[in-house]
Amino acid sequence: MSRQSLRVCASSDLVNGGLGVKLPVTDGNGRTTVFFVRYQDRVYGYLNRCTHVGVEMDWESQFFTRAGDLIMCSRHGATYHPDTGVCAGGACRNSRLTALQVEERDGPDGGSVYWLPEGRIQPLADG
Repeated sequence: MSRQSLRVCASSDLVNGGLGVKLPVTDGNGRTTVFFVRYQDRVYGYLNRCTHVGVEMDWESQFFTRAGDLIMCSRHGATYHPDTGVCAGGACRNSRLTALQVEERDGPDGGSVYWLPEGRIQPLADG
């Protein structure tokens, strides 16, 4: 039996190193968000929480450094590898972002990005 999936966006909405797409969720501790980005032609999703101080990381849906090669916390500059979520530099040492299971599927209207929620991170019922 397959798990439920949630359509996030059209595949074309995510470009390498570009803006991310955020969705509201609950993580067992309250309301927060998750985000989805494209890096080296693959889509990744993470809980939108810096491992250093626990704040949301983006500035107006911008998650990448200017070079588009690392995810960066807009609050204090901690950086993470987009493909693994592992800390690349800053005060987040020895930590990693909480990854989400994500897949892309082709459909009659083109490609779409889907999130397969599991565990404590779940979409909000009221969207």
